[in-house]
Amino acid sequence: MKRPMHMALLIGAALFIFNGCATYNVHEVGPTSILQAQQEIPEEELLDVGIAVFESEELTEEKAKEEGTHADIRKAERHFIPYHLKNTLQQSSHWGAVRVMPVEDPEVDLLVRGEILESNGEHLILRVEVIDATGHTWFRKAYEEQVKQSFYKDNVPGEKDAFQDLYNAIANDMAVYKKELSRDGIRKIRRISRLRFAAGFAPDAFGDYLVRDKDEKFTINRLPADDDPMMQRLLQVRDRDHMYVDTLNEYYEGFYNEMWPAYEEWRKASLTEQMAIRKIKRDAYVRQAAGALMMALAIALAAGGVDNSYGVQEGLILGGGAVLYDGINIGKQAEIHRVAIQELSESFGNEMKPVVMEFQGKKYELTGSAEEQYRHWRELLREIYYEETGFGKKDNPQTDRPKGS
Repeated sequence: MKRPMHMALLIGAALFIFNGCATYNVHEVGPTSILQAQQEIPEEELLDVGIAVFESEELTEEKAKEEGTHADIRKAERHFIPYHLKNTLQQSSHWGAVRVMPVEDPEVDLLVRGEILESNGEHLILRVEVIDATGHTWFRKAYEEQVKQSFYKDNVPGEKDAFQDLYNAIANDMAVYKKELSRDGIRKIRRISRLRFAAGFAPDAFGDYLVRDKDEKFTINRLPADDDPMMQRLLQVRDRDHMYVDTLNEYYEGFYNEMWPAYEEWRKASLTEQMAIRKIKRDAYVRQAAGALMMALAIALAAGGVDNSYGVQEGLILGGGAVLYDGINIGKQAEIHRVAIQELSESFGNEMKPVVMEFQGKKYELTGSAEEQYRHWRELLREIYYEETGFGKKDNPQTDRPKGS
């Protein structure tokens, strides 16, 4: 009686494997509505936001394949994701000007840094850090969302993305934090961002208006007069800088809109492929395990001396071997799907050509050379300022620190 009981347990184990591995639940993020400003916010209480182009670790071919993406796509996402976040922040009506920056600008009222940890059409993980001009970090937080195929219905460029809940969550966290600030606190951030810009261009004149402590926090030491002509001139230079970045954002917008159709289709296809891979792997595992158990049962029958078991044993062994072989074949099909995703990613990546813009008779590329071009623009602004004021150019004015730091 012991041997039949042993075989019953083996059969039960086999049934458990078939039933227990038959379902796969995709994690759903609950709907997150964006928090809208309930009334118009006075201009002096608005903060301008600069979103730096997102960072991402360099993807090796192996890492990209494992994640289900491609290095060319990740490079494009570094511009796409911050621009969609910009659109989301603008929809909330809590902020002043929101701009995507090719490099981090510490002189903006509020700086948003981001890093793409994972993105493949099904799963998005972003790490976000928000820092104001005083050097105070509002929060550092990782956001993740996993979507289903239904999340790709009725999406609208600039308004609704498959991962819109994630974008809304970031925007809401920023809005909630801002709501806790007093009017004086907001005005202080605005003043310090202006003074940091002034100190960067004219350190001799404005370097001692701010004090920076060991923790990189800025406080106001003194303020210029309301009619200070040098400050008024520098604010005009700052306006020119904003005009350039606004022009740059028109090209980011064009890049975003051109990328949307292909990116949307790639993400949907990538999600479908990844779901197929998981199903194939699951089926392969179940069939391989079942095949092994069936052969084990056949061996157990022989060892137990069960009468008239030869035909059963032969059937179990042959059937088990066939299931095991079929499972291995399905595993190979999974690899084919991975290659298909890689080819699709490469095809999509090839569509992401550098965006070339023309500004004041010169052409600039927004990918690769955009950061260098922006730095060149800032140097050009300094040249204009020096020519207009008659001040001589200082050595490495960007590296000058406010006195007292």
